[in-house]
Amino acid sequence: MNTREEDIQAIRQEFQDIAPWLDERSLRLWCAARAKAYNRQHVRGGVMIVHAATGVSRRRIYGGFQDLEDTETLSDSRVRRPGGGRKRLTETQPGVRERLEQLVEPVIRGDPESPLRWVSKSTYHLRDALREQGYTISQPSVSHLLGELGYRLQTLKKTKEGGTHPDRDAQFQYIASLIQAFRLCGWPTISVDAKKKEKIGDFANAGREYRKQGQPLPVRVYDFPDKHLGKVTPYGIYDMGRNEGFVNVGISADTAEFAVNSLRRWWYFLGRVAYPYAPACFITADGGGSNGSRVRLWKYELQRLANDIALTLYVCHYPPGTSKWNRIEHRLFSQITANWRGEPLISREMVVNRISKTTTSTGLTVLAQLDERVYHTGRHVSDEDFAAINLERATFHGEWNYIIRPNK
Repeated sequence: MNTREEDIQAIRQEFQDIAPWLDERSLRLWCAARAKAYNRQHVRGGVMIVHAATGVSRRRIYGGFQDLEDTETLSDSRVRRPGGGRKRLTETQPGVRERLEQLVEPVIRGDPESPLRWVSKSTYHLRDALREQGYTISQPSVSHLLGELGYRLQTLKKTKEGGTHPDRDAQFQYIASLIQAFRLCGWPTISVDAKKKEKIGDFANAGREYRKQGQPLPVRVYDFPDKHLGKVTPYGIYDMGRNEGFVNVGISADTAEFAVNSLRRWWYFLGRVAYPYAPACFITADGGGSNGSRVRLWKYELQRLANDIALTLYVCHYPPGTSKWNRIEHRLFSQITANWRGEPLISREMVVNRISKTTTSTGLTVLAQLDERVYHTGRHVSDEDFAAINLERATFHGEWNYIIRPNK
């Protein structure tokens, strides 16, 4: 439970205790005083919190603000008699609340023929649907009733990971044990993955950035890729022990050759300096994509890398449907996305510079480079070449966990 919900519950309980003893004006003043207390604490949304807790309209609460500031109003002893004022909509039109809820949740409420089953449930559509059924209601009243029923505008939440493998947790524990062992030895532990492709040009980019009011940065209406500028594919390597990132910004296809060449560049620019005496490197990767567990070219190129840098490579893949657990996603890629939010990526140089300037309060540093090499798709590894890989599969899920040693 967050702080806002705790405040609403506390005010609701207090309101239920005191409301029977208050007349109409005292109730209005009490609500206004509670909302004003949030303003004094520089907390936004005081009126909304009190409104949600008490059901007193925001208009009445704002009217209470005026009463608190107007001493002449306070000296006026007139009080609305009980039962005065406009009747509630639910009193003048019985059943409107229940019918509204049936429209919002047609499947749950057993109404497969609801007129709003296949359209967005905006307050305007709900208003029109209720009017067609004989109710006299406005769009603000629909919004108010939805609030009373506990409905709020909400986005979709990504929580479903697809099918869950029975050994998912065991694989996580296996990866964690190897990370701990490598760190104790002072050897590199890295997380790798390719970030989504980004269009280069004056295209809209998600997020907001501070600018002069009324002066938004103009961008293209349509997102068709620029034939001359094309796209870029950032491939990242995140050093878990050093909180350090390396991003190889490719301009062609995201292939296994590109992925391993990104690892090679990381080693020559950062890895060998940080770990000059390490005999092995531990790599965690997703189960699919250019570095997928079933990609033969990925293993073939890793063998070439192991031979070039004389390093034994321990590789672990995350189980299917768990790519977001890969540390590079929330330690590096999310920070890069936040660093260029609301800014069009107008050039490759800008992408590289933005990535390189990505930092966090926990000390993240990032080195980014542009890789202008062209990587071709459709490469196949013959059975003979694959058999020459010095590959040792682990006894526990050898398809996910394996070691590639340099060929002697």
